[in-house]
Amino acid sequence: MWNLIKELKRKDHRRYLGGLDFFNYIGPGLLVTVGFIDPGNWASNFAAGSEFGYTLLWVVTLSTVMLIILQHNVAHLGIATGLCLSEAATRYAPKWVARPILGSAVLASISTSLAEILGGAIALEMLFGIPITLGAVFTVVLVVILLFTNSYKRIERGIITFVSIIGLSFLYELFLVDINWPLAARSWVVPDLPEGSMLIVMSVLGAVVMPHNLFLHSEVVQSREYHKGSETSIRKLLKYEFYDTLFSMGIGWAINSAMILLAAATFFVHGLPVEELQQAKSLLDPLLGAQAGTIFALALFMAGIASTVTSGMAAGSIFAGIFGESYHVKDIHSRVGILLSLGVALLLIFFIENPFHGLIISQMVLSIQLPFTVFLQVGLTSSRKVMGIYANSRWSSVVLYTIAIIVSVLNILLLFS
Repeated sequence: MWNLIKELKRKDHRRYLGGLDFFNYIGPGLLVTVGFIDPGNWASNFAAGSEFGYTLLWVVTLSTVMLIILQHNVAHLGIATGLCLSEAATRYAPKWVARPILGSAVLASISTSLAEILGGAIALEMLFGIPITLGAVFTVVLVVILLFTNSYKRIERGIITFVSIIGLSFLYELFLVDINWPLAARSWVVPDLPEGSMLIVMSVLGAVVMPHNLFLHSEVVQSREYHKGSETSIRKLLKYEFYDTLFSMGIGWAINSAMILLAAATFFVHGLPVEELQQAKSLLDPLLGAQAGTIFALALFMAGIASTVTSGMAAGSIFAGIFGESYHVKDIHSRVGILLSLGVALLLIFFIENPFHGLIISQMVLSIQLPFTVFLQVGLTSSRKVMGIYANSRWSSVVLYTIAIIVSVLNILLLFS
């Protein structure tokens, strides 16, 4: 029986992909999903829900739709070319374009790592009373050990477990509060910009559509060497990759929405704006019971560790790509990228007076860098020189450039506000 199953799986790869074979391709999308349910998202979402109620749920919907399109597109690059985004930029884009954008992407990865490490440190302070700086050091040491000793597969399995725990934690807490579902349903699809909300809008956007995740997704996909297959095989893989992305980003949308719903139903209705994640836990204790507060802190710690792993991998991929290399944890350039991102982020934490504000600002920095990465990505995936027959169609290019323009316009509005 077991031999029959193995033979069927071999035939799937050569001739057809059955419905259950979809699960063989789950992994890269969930790895990316961790990046946008990180502590920076927690801060942005709780700020959005506690200050504006259900009003900004539409930002999560819009961001997730853009994210699905962008992540699917960058995964195409990895599948079709066998190159990650950083490698492709180094090989095909002019140096005066590629180097500044990749350099800014490294800075964005530092900003991402800062948020992830802070989240883990804040969780340790909630659970054990450990000072933020000491908790940050512990988080970095643990993540470096995980990155330098684990393979892709082990990291993927661990991160999928973390995602499951975080999702179940928020689902549990939603059962403890009274949600105004009709108002929530309207807010998911009807845009509204309350006065003074632009910083939070950009933080939520930057926390969902993150530059480092574009680099990470292309890296994880290309590491599987799908590009070595036949044209028929590659086209089927592109289809299944889209299902993986849609499934994984859908989970991320649900968890981010749950954060805003929870904040709106507990803090906004009581007129209690959240100004630090520690405050969120202490407010949840009397409102929902001490058990909810503990679950909140444990989920935050899981999110902090898992997302710091992915931000470190992304930084290693970006930095190695500058030298025309793929990410490999034993490669010197990959290790330098990881240590640069985590080390500089850790150093900055020692100078941050308000961790919650640091989380919010770090997400805004990501949204500012995002248009540069998106324009670079779309330029590469629209090029027949790079992608061959898998280059974007004219309609796909229009949609992708429109997303880049929308993000750029929002950034300009933020600067003016």
